[in-house]
This record gives sequence, structure tokens and C-alpha cells, in this order.
Amino acid sequence: MRKAYLAIICLFTGFNAFAQHTDIQPVPQQISESGQLITLPGSYQFTGDTEANPYAVQQLKQLLAGNHSAKEGLRIYIGEKGDKAIRKFARRIPNQKEGYYLCINDKEIVLAGNDERGTFYALQTLSRLLKDNQLPAVEIKDYPSIRFRGVVEGFYGTPWSHAARLRQLKFYGENKMNTYIYGPKDDPYHSSPNWRLPYPEKEAEQLQELVKVAKENEVDFVWAIHPGQDIKWNQEDRDNLLAKFEKMYDLGVRSFAVFFDDISGEGTNPVKQAELLNYIDENFVKVKKDVTPLVMCPTEYNKSWSDPKGGYLTTLGDKLNPSIQIMWTGDRVISDITQEGIQWINERIKRPAYIWWNFPVSDYVRDHLLLGPVYGNDTRIADQMSGFVTNPMEHAEASKIAIYGVASYSWNPEKYDSEKTWKDAIKNIMPASAEELEFFAAHNSDLGANGHRYRRDESVALQPVAQSFTDSYIKGEKYNENDYAALQETFGRMAESGDILLTDAENTPLVKEMKPWLTQFKLLGETGEEVLAMAKAYENGNQELFMRKYKHVKALQQQMFQIDQTYNQNPYQPGVKTATKVIKPLIDQTFATVTERYNKKYNTLLDATTDYMPHKLISDVEQIRNLPLQLKTNRIQVSPALEVIKWQGKGFITIELDNVYPAQSIDIDFGKPEVATWGVLEVSTDGKEWKKIDYKQEKNRLTADLQKAPVKAVRFSNSQDKEQEIYLRRFVITVDK
Repeated sequence: MRKAYLAIICLFTGFNAFAQHTDIQPVPQQISESGQLITLPGSYQFTGDTEANPYAVQQLKQLLAGNHSAKEGLRIYIGEKGDKAIRKFARRIPNQKEGYYLCINDKEIVLAGNDERGTFYALQTLSRLLKDNQLPAVEIKDYPSIRFRGVVEGFYGTPWSHAARLRQLKFYGENKMNTYIYGPKDDPYHSSPNWRLPYPEKEAEQLQELVKVAKENEVDFVWAIHPGQDIKWNQEDRDNLLAKFEKMYDLGVRSFAVFFDDISGEGTNPVKQAELLNYIDENFVKVKKDVTPLVMCPTEYNKSWSDPKGGYLTTLGDKLNPSIQIMWTGDRVISDITQEGIQWINERIKRPAYIWWNFPVSDYVRDHLLLGPVYGNDTRIADQMSGFVTNPMEHAEASKIAIYGVASYSWNPEKYDSEKTWKDAIKNIMPASAEELEFFAAHNSDLGANGHRYRRDESVALQPVAQSFTDSYIKGEKYNENDYAALQETFGRMAESGDILLTDAENTPLVKEMKPWLTQFKLLGETGEEVLAMAKAYENGNQELFMRKYKHVKALQQQMFQIDQTYNQNPYQPGVKTATKVIKPLIDQTFATVTERYNKKYNTLLDATTDYMPHKLISDVEQIRNLPLQLKTNRIQVSPALEVIKWQGKGFITIELDNVYPAQSIDIDFGKPEVATWGVLEVSTDGKEWKKIDYKQEKNRLTADLQKAPVKAVRFSNSQDKEQEIYLRRFVITVDK
């Protein structure tokens, strides 16, 4: 009788597709709730805790503070299928890997896993449900839709710190992600030429700690090797590779990957790759018994780079052992995964693809933060993928917003809600300042123009207001008061949220990562407020107020310029860009419009440019005079022009620097070989007295070596009376700073 009672006590009225009130991420496959809330007592009776997953048991006892007596209190059953403690619940446990059964009522709590990882995930769900010492009465059957879910640290740029990686592994466990692929591009012992060498003692100890923490959080630490650039297809290098794997195995690693991406030459041979991988599989993976399936990243890892006629992918599909996982980024390097795309690759590799999703990785737009929702991947293709891992930003904490979304998507794609998960992620990462972080993230999610042509939504809620304001004021003459008020509120919130987040103490690693962008965001909001004030002052004919606000805007522009030139000075996309899709263009357009109208009305010559630049371009050539200057470290250049430029006789272009600098060189390309017949290059130390400089010309390229001579200004003139036609492709001054 007692046995029958226990078997049915956790049955409610049947499973619903989704709970009405219970909020859990990732969303469970099946959940039923009674609506009852249970206040936890001060003592518990554990059954099965000596046999169950020790990491789950340890966390459970930490979660349920109180007297853990074996004789009285709320009974808690915990264990894996086959354990005596949960035998009576065995039929309720999903038969999928990592599945679990969780039941909570006022008599007992049951955490029953199909395997040890399933029990751990039951505990994570229980942890999410516990609020203010209360639990909802629920019954949950749950399991992942995709076998391998997690993160690949495979980006270029500043690597994650050891401390950041440790925090990441805990985060993965909490969110039911089971995979961390360690493949940082900067690790010399991961790639050529040092992949054959063992890790030094310090690095080996750190890897050992990562493996340990990964295990405690039920995460497979996948160590990846990247040997393709210099590997020799011989027995010696096969032995070298197995020897390296043995050393990693001794450090505790039980999951391995081999990357052949981003290489050229003999290492790209698919037949040789398959032979090597099969050798590893047969002589290491299968021999060890406790090693997970081998993962490989192919050379042709996306559709746009594949050569069907060359047969690379089909060769891998035919020759690789069936258990070896093949990674894939989609139709392009950066792309979302579609049903059509996954079917295309699976047909060729003859197995479900292991997806390497390149978001929120920002190594090709490093001046941006990508904090928006995870969306765009088909939600009906879980059974066509063997794995789904995200490639993050170099900013580990900021990447957690997207990682949280990927965890939810890859666990249960069909019930994935992008917007809700994004909001939940933000609350999870920074609860006390979630409102401010959500506001900041909503305006820092797009990548800007980039070579991969991959874009994301940004400032979605503000877009209609911005468009309406543009149509009424910038294209017309009068702004709509409601639009004005809405923009004023937005700009004010930018400054407020920036200040609040900059002083937030609950997640200091995140604030540290975002600080330059938060500061820039705050300044941009203040700029927006002052630009609106300029528009209002102009409308009211208040010249004094207009000029005060104008001067403040120029000062704010200078501050933003200094941040852009000081922080995040990587060699690829240096600087700090924020709110670039909607807000900044709107502020810039409005500032330029109202300043030009003021100039016209009051016959003034106020500078209407929108980005602060310490150096000046001066020219009487109509098509050149308004071109912006660009400054990257010690290089000042004129922004290239696409159209033909008609340069009148005696016309000139001058670059006036803010100070005298030792100049290294001048590099010019006007797209025509005959420039030397009419062009004169001069430099000045004061902008008044000029000295002619000789230059060399090779085809269309003009170069002058200034040998660190002091320079305040550079001028190039048409010495003839005749008009010349050129293409302004390059005009660069390099100085010492």
C-alpha cells in the first residue's frame, strides 16, 4: 500500500505543454503544476544521497539550508535510474540522455535522473524554482533536444582570463549546457608550431583546474588542437598528436577536438584528415572507453567556402568514422542556421552537423558590444543537429546574455522565446540593475556595417519615433512634440542608465568589460539631450541659449572622440561605438540640420560636423572640402571618395594638425599616373610658411619620407591652371605621437 501511494503521489492532472505560471529557463519539455506554493521546512530526510551524483547532492544540500536529518522532515529522493532510492519513480524518468524527472509537493521532493547529468539538471531546475524559501508544487519531465550544447572559445582577440573561464563553467552548469570547447587562437600549445609540445607547469595547472570545475558542473571540457598548418602526414606526427592527447588525458581531459579551419596547403587534404581522425578515434578515443566522441572542424566549414566539385565535404562524409562529429557554421562564416542549410550539409557529411554558431563573436567588429537577443535559427531542426555551440565575444561576462539564450534554444528549440529569454538573461546576470542593463543592451546589439554582412536588430522600439522625427524635422521644418518628448526621455535614460551601471557593484567583471561603452553611451545620451535643446532654442529664436548648447555638444563630441581613441585600441576595429544603428545617426543628423539652419539664418559659420576631430581638412575643391578625416593611432587620413573628383586649377587640399608632430611619411593615391606633372606637395611648421617636398611615384601611388621632420600642416596643390580629374583613394599622414 505504501509503495502504491508513493508511486502516485507526484501525479497531478496530466502534463501540459507549458506551465501557466511557473517560469523556468530553459523551458522544460513537459510540466504540470497545481498552483500550490510549498514553504520549505527546517529539516529534510534524504534518500539516495549516498549513491546519487555527488555534485548534485552537494549543491542540493547547499541550496536547502537546514537540518539534514535522516529521521524527520520533508523527504527528498535523489538518484539515477537503477538506484534503489528512486526505483519506484523509474517509469516517470524520460528515456533520453540527460533527462530527468522532478516532482515537488508538500510531502516530498523527487529528483530522478536518467543518468548522473540528468540528476544534476533536476537540481538546477529546483534551484530556479526556489524563491523566498518557497517552491511551487510541480511535476516535470524534461530532457535536451540537442545532444551537445555549449560554448566554443574560438575567437580572435584578447583571450578570456582564467578567472573568467571558471565563472563561465559554473554558468554553463546552471543553464544545462554540457560542452566547453577550449580552442583560443592565442594559445601557442593549441596550434602551430607548438602543438606537439607539452604545456608548461603553470598553464597545465590552470587547465587541470578548468577540467575539475567543468566536471563539478557537468560540463565536458573539450580540448581542441589545431595542427593543420604544419602537420606532416606521417607516423611521427600521428604519434606526436596521440602523445599530446595522452598528456591532456593525464590532466583530466576526457573530450577532444581537432581543428582544420583557417589553414592552407597540404593540411587541407580531406583524405589525409580523415585518415588521421580515424586513427585517433580507433587508437585513442575507443581505447580509453571514458572519452566522448571526437569532434572535428573542417577546412570547408561553411557553404560559401565549400567546393562541391572538389569533393572535400563528401570525402569526409564517406571516410570519417560515423561517431566523429563534424562542425559547421552555416551558409556563411557568420550566419543563422536554416532547415534548408542543415539539410544541405547533412546530405554531404552523412551525419547530423555539429553547429558552431558565430554569435555573439565580435572579432570582426571589435568596436561594438553585441548584447541583443539570440534569434534567427530554425526551431524545427533539433533532430538534424548533433551539437550547437556558440562562439562568444572576448568579453566573457557580456557574452553571457547570448550564451543564456543559446542554452535555452539548444535545450528546447520548439518552445524557445527569444525576447523573453533575453530579458530573463539580463535579470539573471544583473538582477538589481536589470532595467538599466536591458535598456543599454537594447541599444547595443547591432554590428554595424561589416564584411560578413551580418546585422542584428537594435533600438527596435525607438525606430518608429526616430523615423517620424526625421520625416517631420530633418526632411521638413517642424518636429512633432510627441516625438520630441519621446526622444528627450530616451536620451535622458541613456545618461541615467550609464551612470547607474557604471557604479553597479553586483557584477563588477561585467561593468569592467562594458565601462568604455557605458561611458560612451552616457555621453551620447547627454549629446542627444543638448541637440534637442538646440532645436528648441532655434525654434524660439534664442541665440544665446543655442550657442551655449552648441558649445556643450562640441565639448561632448570631443570627450567621445577621446574615449574612442583611448580605449579598446586593437589593431583591427579600434575604438568604442555605441547605439550606431538608430540613435547616433539621428543625433548626428539633427545636429547637422539645426546647425546649418542656424548658419543660414544668422549668417554664421558654425562647424556642423558630428564627430570630434582634432585635426582639420581645409580645401577649396568642392568635392573634397567636406570629406571627413579619420584618425587611427598615429595615422591621419582623408576618408576616400568613390566618385571622380574635379580639381580646379590652383586648387588645394590642406591637412592642418592640432600640434606640430615629427612626421614619418605621406602616402597618396589619386588613381592617376600623371599626378606628378601637376601636383605639388608641401609641408609647414606653422601653417603659414610652406616648404616643397619631393615625393616618389610608383604607378598611382605617391610617397614621401619625412624622416621625422616637424610638421604642422601638409598641403597638396594643383600647380596648373587646368582642371584635373582624380580618384581620392588614399591620403594618409603618419606621425610620431
